[in-house]
Amino acid sequence: MKGSKETPLGPLHRRLGARMVDFAGFSMPLQYSSILREHAAVREAAGLFDVSHMGQIALRGERAAAAAGRLLSRPVEDLGTGCVRYALLCNDAGGVVDDVTVYRRDAQDVMLCVNAANIDKDLAWIRGNADPDVEIRDESRDTALLALQGPASARLLDEAGAPEAAGLGRFRFATSSLAGRPVLISRTGYTGDDGFEIYCASADAEALFEMLLAGGEGSGLLPAGLGARDTLRLEAALPLYGHELDDTTSPLEAGLDRFVRPLERDFIGAAAIRQRRDAGHARRLVGFALEGRGVAREGYPVVAEGERVGVVTSGAPSPTLGKSIGLAYVSAGLSEPGRGFEILVRGRAHPARVTPTPFVGGKARAK
Repeated sequence: MKGSKETPLGPLHRRLGARMVDFAGFSMPLQYSSILREHAAVREAAGLFDVSHMGQIALRGERAAAAAGRLLSRPVEDLGTGCVRYALLCNDAGGVVDDVTVYRRDAQDVMLCVNAANIDKDLAWIRGNADPDVEIRDESRDTALLALQGPASARLLDEAGAPEAAGLGRFRFATSSLAGRPVLISRTGYTGDDGFEIYCASADAEALFEMLLAGGEGSGLLPAGLGARDTLRLEAALPLYGHELDDTTSPLEAGLDRFVRPLERDFIGAAAIRQRRDAGHARRLVGFALEGRGVAREGYPVVAEGERVGVVTSGAPSPTLGKSIGLAYVSAGLSEPGRGFEILVRGRAHPARVTPTPFVGGKARAK
């Protein structure tokens, strides 16, 4: 697309007949066959995603872990080599700069995987707040990221020549090789299912994607695009930056309490988050299911007794459940499971009810 950046797999996506869209400034595959087929493949077998638009920022040096711990909502010094941790970058006002995954590559090397739309912002924020003796490097241009997700993913990696993947625990990673090419394989993902993310050199991405796709052809593996990635993460109730999270949102109102503990620790934003907690949050993020027909989309108003009480942040039909689900910020008094309200879908009120999350059981939050 004109003006959009391309991942190393752009030519391959076009050869595979993908429908391309702009996402966070990148030309990305929305779907190859259909979102429903690709979603089902991940839940039943496996799907292979290009997520090379994500960014990678490395912190290096003797104080890299300590510096990262001050920047992040969770400590890093206690994170062992080969371990991954989900955490937040917060600003002084207690809002979320970004949500990231943290990789402890060795005692003096910490890598953050950041959202595509936030690469430049995060890099500037980290450089402006990190210790001066910590080396900070943007590795995004040189790195590609593939996500192999679904119950068959461990077996497919074994067959591809990485048997050690099956032995990895959740949120663990190992360096390995596939087809003679060095890779970092982590048991992580954004689908609510078992799966792996594979970091490789940009120059190796196309060959590895094609090899994995060919190896899984008889096992139900499909290439999958952003459409299925979004419905999968929504079923798992995983937040998407720019929808559920932004620079003004507190982690606590987003339900991310466990990822800012201990809150007494001295990290950027901790004092403001404590103050906002003590004052009480006026709104909470909830999952909901729409009753009857209709689809609640981002930005649709939530009303109760004729008053606006919130807004939908994400919504879509759930392929697994066969009904419309979503996430919304609502008044704190309406956040208990079972509470009812209405969502204005194209101006018409549709009843909805607060639903426990995740909507579909999985391992996405075993962090």
